[in-house]
Amino acid sequence: MEALKKYVAEFIGTFVLVLFACGTAVVVGCNTPAGYLATAISFGLVIVAMAYSIGNISGCHINPAVSFAMLILKKMDVKDFCGYIVAQFLGAIAGAAVLMLLIGKDKGLGANGLYEADVVKSLIVEIILTFVFVIAIIGVTSKAEFSSMAGLVIGLTLTMVHIFGIYFTGTSVNPARSFGPALFVGGDALADVWVFIVAPLVGGALAAVCYMLLSATSEKSTSKKK
Repeated sequence: MEALKKYVAEFIGTFVLVLFACGTAVVVGCNTPAGYLATAISFGLVIVAMAYSIGNISGCHINPAVSFAMLILKKMDVKDFCGYIVAQFLGAIAGAAVLMLLIGKDKGLGANGLYEADVVKSLIVEIILTFVFVIAIIGVTSKAEFSSMAGLVIGLTLTMVHIFGIYFTGTSVNPARSFGPALFVGGDALADVWVFIVAPLVGGALAAVCYMLLSATSEKSTSKKK
């Protein structure tokens, strides 16, 4: 039952992320400075809202890249990882479905796109963006004393990576968030969605490995000083 509660929480969180954040991108557009900034802020605010509402239930990953990093760090087992991934993808699909029902798919449902039609550049951008986002999550959730501000820090970090990344790919950093809209938009969005699944997972894995190496080095230095 406890596991099911976690999966339901992840479903809800990812549903809200796609519906509200991708919905904001569609409604206000990213062609003006105001719309661009509003979209970035919307993604951040959703994370803040969900972190303080479902964070105590599932940890509020709502992102397969985050769950993958936590699996690598051994902060979750394979069973929960699989449950989280399924819940996240289903939540994203449901969010995109509701968004399409409300406004149609002509404006893209917030689907991501390749930067200059270049797979390599897009992969690089998304790996870097996800690395920054996930390592911030790992860092701020690694110590109990940071728990009260973790949601805010994570939300602000997601806003930051969107402010930079929207110009390039629309900013994914989240395979589920990209897959949901792409599934309904189809065409190039669906054909290229693999980039926005692979790159965030690679970025998340790199963040986990890098954090392990850095924290191990830090612990050794502290021990020597003692």
